[in-house]
Amino acid sequence: MSAPQPAKSAPERIVLEGRYARLEPLDQRHAADLFAVATMPGGAERYHWLFSYPPQTLAEQEARIVETNAGPERYVAVIDKASGKAQGQQGWMRIFPEHASIEIGGVYWGPTMARTRVATEALFLFARHAFDDLGYRRFEWKCNALNLPSKAAAERFGFQYEGRFRKDRIFKGQSRDTDWYSMIDDEWPALRAEYERWLSPDNFGPDGMQKSKLQTR
Repeated sequence: MSAPQPAKSAPERIVLEGRYARLEPLDQRHAADLFAVATMPGGAERYHWLFSYPPQTLAEQEARIVETNAGPERYVAVIDKASGKAQGQQGWMRIFPEHASIEIGGVYWGPTMARTRVATEALFLFARHAFDDLGYRRFEWKCNALNLPSKAAAERFGFQYEGRFRKDRIFKGQSRDTDWYSMIDDEWPALRAEYERWLSPDNFGPDGMQKSKLQTR
C-alpha cells in the first residue's frame, strides 16, 4: 500500500462551472442578490442554524463579505444559472492540504435553491473539485445535532455519520452538540457516478421535477 499523500493545495479563488449552478468566489457584486435572498419569505429562517443572524441592511451584507474574505475560510456564491443570480453561499473550511482533509461549511442555500438540483450540484462541484482536482482524501460535513434537515441532507449526499462531539460549541447562547459526517476518496468514484446520473437532464421532466432520487446508499 502506498503512503498517503497530501493534497495539491488549498482551493484557489476560481469559478467552478456546472450545468445548473456556477460557484464564484464571494465578492461585493453578490451582496445585493444575497441580501434579497435573506429578506425574501423564508430567507431569514434559514439562518436559524448558522452562527450568524440574517443581515438587516445591504450595508451589513457588504460588510460581512469583507469580513468573510479576510478570514481563513474561502467562500463562494452559488449562482443559479437559469436566473443568473446568487441564491446562496458556501465555504471551504478546516482546510488541511497537508492531511488531504477539507470541509464544506457555512452553507446558506436560500429558499429558491434549497432542495433543488442547483443545491445538489453546488455540493457536487465542491466534492469533485476536492477529490478529482486537488487530491483530497476526506471531505467533511458538520452540523448541530438538533438540525434534522442538515443531517438528512448529509445522508442524502452520501456522507457517512461518524459521531457526536458533545458540548462542542456555545451557539447563540445555547450549548451545541456537533454531529460529524464525511465522505472519503475510496467512496468517491461510486458517488461521483451517481451524482452524474442524477444531475443528467434526462433525469428531469419539463417541470424540472426529478424522475428518480439520488441513490447514495
